[in-house]
Amino acid sequence: MKKSASAPKKPAAAKPAAAKPAAKAAAKPAAKPAAKPASTAAASKPAAKPAAAKTAARRAPALATPSDLSKNATRDLSAALNRLLADVFALYLKTKNFHWHVSGPHFRDYHLLLDEHATEIFAMTDAIAERTRKIGGNTIRSIGHIARDKRILDNDAEFVQPLDMLAELQGDNKALTAYMREVHDLCDEYHDIATASLIENWIDETEQRTWFLFETSRRGDGTGH
Repeated sequence: MKKSASAPKKPAAAKPAAAKPAAKAAAKPAAKPAAKPASTAAASKPAAKPAAAKTAARRAPALATPSDLSKNATRDLSAALNRLLADVFALYLKTKNFHWHVSGPHFRDYHLLLDEHATEIFAMTDAIAERTRKIGGNTIRSIGHIARDKRILDNDAEFVQPLDMLAELQGDNKALTAYMREVHDLCDEYHDIATASLIENWIDETEQRTWFLFETSRRGDGTGH
């Protein structure tokens, strides 16, 4: 007998694909939001001011001292006081110069007199500068500023005779008195009573120095006159 043909084998069933672990799916980061265009981001931020502009904006109001004087008064009085201050500094240094370099038989008297005068002159400087600031102006900042504004002349001579020193300082003090009268007239024009009051005292002091220098520099005769 013939053997019957065997039945064909059934194909193996495909294995189901293994499911991916849930943990891996959760590990994926969320999608990032779309970045804003550069132009939009830049427009949202305020433009930064330059450093110099910030500094100027911060400092300018700090020097604007309030005053009931007009802007013209502050401008004109400040300019006049600064020029006067330059002259006072110049006269102070010349007086100290002669104080240091005076010589001769009257050395002690001249040396001490000029030191007293220099001390009195220097005492004016701070008051003039602060008065300028009080009325809303700015004052002298450097030796160069003094050199540009002063009218009192320097004397850099190697040697000056003592009586010539006194005569020169006498003339300088007279000139300073005249300059102060001009500033006083300006104070009257702008009704700046406080500055005028200070100047009146300085005029009196300066006239006294002129008087002392005149009498001290007179050449005496045998009787002392």
